[in-house]
Amino acid sequence: MRNQASLQETKQHGAVRFPFNLYPCTIPGDFPQVALHWHESMELVFVKRGTGLIQVGAVTYPACQEDIFIFAPGTLHALRQAESRSMEYENMIFELELLGGAEDICAEKYLLPIQSGRLSLPARLTANDLCYSQAAACLREIEDANRSKISGYELIIKGALLRFLALLLAQGKQQLPTETADTRRLKTVLQWLSAQYAEQLHVSDAAAVCSFSASHFMRWFRQMTGQSFISFLKEYRLNAAAEALHTTDEPVLTIASQCGFENLSYFNRSFKAHFGMTPREYRKK
Repeated sequence: MRNQASLQETKQHGAVRFPFNLYPCTIPGDFPQVALHWHESMELVFVKRGTGLIQVGAVTYPACQEDIFIFAPGTLHALRQAESRSMEYENMIFELELLGGAEDICAEKYLLPIQSGRLSLPARLTANDLCYSQAAACLREIEDANRSKISGYELIIKGALLRFLALLLAQGKQQLPTETADTRRLKTVLQWLSAQYAEQLHVSDAAAVCSFSASHFMRWFRQMTGQSFISFLKEYRLNAAAEALHTTDEPVLTIASQCGFENLSYFNRSFKAHFGMTPREYRKK
């Protein structure tokens, strides 16, 4: 779903004239996790079965069946497996410009402020929230319209998305900002990592990016991501290798080297532990 070469996703979702798409996903069935990243699109995650962990900004939430998560444009987010459990969810991604043009009062008052981060939305809705039933009904309406593709389905999707946003805004809850000095600093580190991951990196190199000592950086990075920097870097390299296995014909040895693994045996062991199969088996699936 996104280019592993960058933690800022730039993929176009849906058609240019109707920038909306819906992806049914399973963790770990489709992928072990969705690594920490961000994009300028709006994203909704509707958990259908099972449980998992979802990070929004610097906060990690337990994700349970029927929970709804909202990722506003530019928000750092990640989805992970909880222990050994699986999580099935619908992933809806769209551009806010789909819902209103530049001269539209709705765009001026709501959509543009959401896009720029001046207007905050709740990060999560659960069954305990007053607007939950209506909000979940909007998402189910979107799912049905997207599946049936009946005449006028685009209008149904657009209308349901507008009603969904109106319900969120009507709650009037005071939200914690998802963009803070720490999340901006983390984005800088992640962009640096996406450009340098093939090199032999050390914690001190990453710490220097944000002018931290190595010890302070290690504590801060774990607090922000839930992982050590070394663990995060290894997972990033493995995901990059997995993408290369599916999108290129390069030999496994070449891919391992290009993704920062100096030792092929170590790469093969790490890949199998992460994906449950060898690189060659993964390439064939």
